Amino acid sequence: MEVQALTRYARMSPKKVREVACTIQGRKAAEAVDYLTLIPRKSARLIVKTLKSAIANAENNLNLSADTLTVKSAIVENGPVLKRFKAGARGTAMPRRKKMSHIRIVLSDGNSN
Repeated sequence: MEVQALTRYARMSPKKVREVACTIQGRKAAEAVDYLTLIPRKSARLIVKTLKSAIANAENNLNLSADTLTVKSAIVENGPVLKRFKAGARGTAMPRRKKMSHIRIVLSDGNSN
């Protein structure tokens, strides 16, 4: 059985989030939470929040045990980009692209049902 959780419009670049997300794929869910709490990055905090939501979805909606869950995939997709401008040299406008990301975590208990 598979369970997923999705965080949309996270105000962080997808590239920065993917660096942390790829490290938890294939791990046990409880082990992944412990691992991410030791990483001192904002992206790790965003992923932990999504991972805990996925674990809660599995326990409350499908009556699965958190001990049997593994992280099947942690996917980070591009979100919308806020286009802003900041003052540059000689009165020019320098563009700033403030990126967002969508974080999707899929947990599996190993059964194909």
